[in-house]
Amino acid sequence: MKPNWQTKKLGEVCVVGAGNSAPPKKEFFIDGIYPFFRTSDIGQIHIGRITESSDYLNEKGIKGLKLFNKGTILLPKSGASTFLNHRVLLGIDGYVSSHLATVKTDEKVLNSNYLFYFLQEVKAQDLIQDHKYPSLNLPIIGNVEITFPPLPEQRSIVKILDEVFADVAKAKENAEKNLQNAKELFESYLQSVFANPTSAKATAGKPRKDWEERELGDIGKVSMCKRIFKHQTTKAGDVPFYKIGTFGKEPDAFISNKIYKEFRNKFSFPKKGDVLISASGTIGRRVRYDGKPAYFQDSNIVWIDNDENQVLNDYLYSFYGTCNWNATKGATIPRLYNDNLKQIKISYPKSKTEQKEIVRKLDALFAETRKLETIYQQKLADLEELKKSVLKRAFNGDL
Repeated sequence: MKPNWQTKKLGEVCVVGAGNSAPPKKEFFIDGIYPFFRTSDIGQIHIGRITESSDYLNEKGIKGLKLFNKGTILLPKSGASTFLNHRVLLGIDGYVSSHLATVKTDEKVLNSNYLFYFLQEVKAQDLIQDHKYPSLNLPIIGNVEITFPPLPEQRSIVKILDEVFADVAKAKENAEKNLQNAKELFESYLQSVFANPTSAKATAGKPRKDWEERELGDIGKVSMCKRIFKHQTTKAGDVPFYKIGTFGKEPDAFISNKIYKEFRNKFSFPKKGDVLISASGTIGRRVRYDGKPAYFQDSNIVWIDNDENQVLNDYLYSFYGTCNWNATKGATIPRLYNDNLKQIKISYPKSKTEQKEIVRKLDALFAETRKLETIYQQKLADLEELKKSVLKRAFNGDL
């Protein structure tokens, strides 16, 4: 630390407190003009400056409430959002919920923008005493130590950080835009092949005779495995049993080899290469059956018993990626019933060679899209690391 820097506790150079309880009557928010900031408002910003709230109080609503001035720093002090390290700086005067801690600096000693950046380095997880019931006690916040230089140097550091963070934000925006463009490019090609059969089959406005449009029920029977009851499963065992929650993931239940062999031989069972889909919850999750011993939850995981005489399984797998499942929304979770699945229309070329060529192009484009996603995700991660590095240097006096 440089000689002219000093270390103080927040409580020595700031007023650490909390907001006001929300007025109990809805009438206090009718035709309101005074912003009342809640935890939900802070969550939308995460880290930044806030100038608008979702609720506004009227003259009756603000009676007896404390007004918090522009420059006050807000952070959640109770509930699960405490862990999220939200740090928000008031850009206007306003009223604040009691679920938010407030930190107001003595501007003659400590610049509020400097403190705002500093608190981004302070993790709530390190301050919370009971992680089962997360909360930040005000005395704990007041005991946080801050190192700072004289005010002119504080302002210089803030100016540099503002410029750096603005550049980082622009770079992140560009990376996220490029990432979205890559995804949209892939989706656009998928839609051109599957989602618009007329354009996919037409040349100069005339239908192509070498394409077919059928219902899924016409190319194979909707099938599912025989029901497995809970008492037939174990937490460890011979053959993994995939339920809707573990479909495409790691199994947490197993069945015996005896049951597996008996049910596989007597009842419906997928062939190697068949495309399994989730018919409950997240509809249309796809898994190719690889032929290895495994069993799947009845009715929640189904497949078209496709012999590939009309449609290749690889083509079917790609088609499922764009499918409008028309699922039935029940009281709790969506469900794809057999009749819904059978009536879904699929457009495909009669030629297996052309089907393979479409799949090849889709696979190549998907691989390129994934590569771009990896690149842009890494760029975003690098930008976050850059911000952390710059903040660390700033508060070590090395900026």
